[in-house]
Amino acid sequence: MSELIARPDYLEQLIRFRDKKLIKVITGIRRCGKSTLFDLFEDYLKSQGVEERQIIRLNLECPEYHELQTYMQLYDYVKERLCEDCMNYIFIDEVQTIPEFQKAVDGLYVRKNCDVYITGSNAHTLSGELATLLSGRYVEIKMLPLSFREYITALGEKSDLVIKYRNYLENSSFPYALELSNKKDIRAYLGSIFDSVILKDIVTRKKIADVTGLQNVTRYVFDNIGNITSATKIANTMISAGRKISVHTVDSYLEALTESFILYKAQRYDIKGKQQLVTGHKYYAADIGLRYYLLGSKKADMGHILENVIYLELLRRGFEVFVGKVGSSEVDFIAIGENGEEYYQVAYTVEGESGSGKSILERELAPLEAIRDHNPKYLLTMDFTPNTSHNGIKQINALDWLLGE
Repeated sequence: MSELIARPDYLEQLIRFRDKKLIKVITGIRRCGKSTLFDLFEDYLKSQGVEERQIIRLNLECPEYHELQTYMQLYDYVKERLCEDCMNYIFIDEVQTIPEFQKAVDGLYVRKNCDVYITGSNAHTLSGELATLLSGRYVEIKMLPLSFREYITALGEKSDLVIKYRNYLENSSFPYALELSNKKDIRAYLGSIFDSVILKDIVTRKKIADVTGLQNVTRYVFDNIGNITSATKIANTMISAGRKISVHTVDSYLEALTESFILYKAQRYDIKGKQQLVTGHKYYAADIGLRYYLLGSKKADMGHILENVIYLELLRRGFEVFVGKVGSSEVDFIAIGENGEEYYQVAYTVEGESGSGKSILERELAPLEAIRDHNPKYLLTMDFTPNTSHNGIKQINALDWLLGE
């Protein structure tokens, strides 16, 4: 498993934007594979005749680059290594470690023979001054840990998919976790990722004094993925448990967690009114393995876990994803893409009775049936039944859907 894991969807985007007059910004949680994507793209460039001297690569978190403290030092370092007679491909990892780095990046961008690629581990990379200075000059490629399809491809065979799905959840979707076979080693690795995100990307940058409070909020949200929640609800729950915290503080922690890409926020969307709603968000984890790391073997709602996996996959496929509201009912996801809207209901199983006089299948179909337009509607479950259509609503096995089959 030591060879590079293919990330074809992301690599194809870099190939498509190669030599285009745009700064390519790859964002995503730490260890999701951004540096490896650069490795894959370097290999591609060399296969297309690009010479080693044309490639300039820096990881600003490595000790050998710690003398680069200012944007001018960064700019001068790269400029001294440019080839004047050909295109230069410049790769800068974790660029946000340099104050005002955007000025160095912009200086390289305006040179005619520079194709610039940068990575960042928090959304702050593309906020404020960078967005203003580089407006219209960059394209963002949003990266996530391995999809289930990438995970299966890396393993090399498709047998025992249910067991592999469980391992994908428990052992994490971070690429390097596939190199580790011991559960203790995987746990230690996930712990290092969590500490890096919390301590480096959040506590240090946001100057947070109450680290325990931040960790408690993180645990709460990870324990409630797929549930409608709010800063007020979290604060009230923590106060009831004897932990003093304000709604404002919880709100700032949630913002920091989403900025670091450890959490994703799905806003609600009124399907009939065609508008976003300001209340009732849901949160999803960037990796379910981190949830198991934080909460241990605590019993999980496997339907909400599956919902989390489907949500991330919809993001990977380029959709803007919301929680759908139709009347008094809820559709798990409305996915808005280039070809319009699609609706998704997710349930671990639809076999059996719901306890309300209806079957589980009837309960899960009802919100989709309440939508009067003719956009595609899907019901994804872990039931191994033949693909079925319920008056135009396609019921598909979730693993088949995740594998693109």
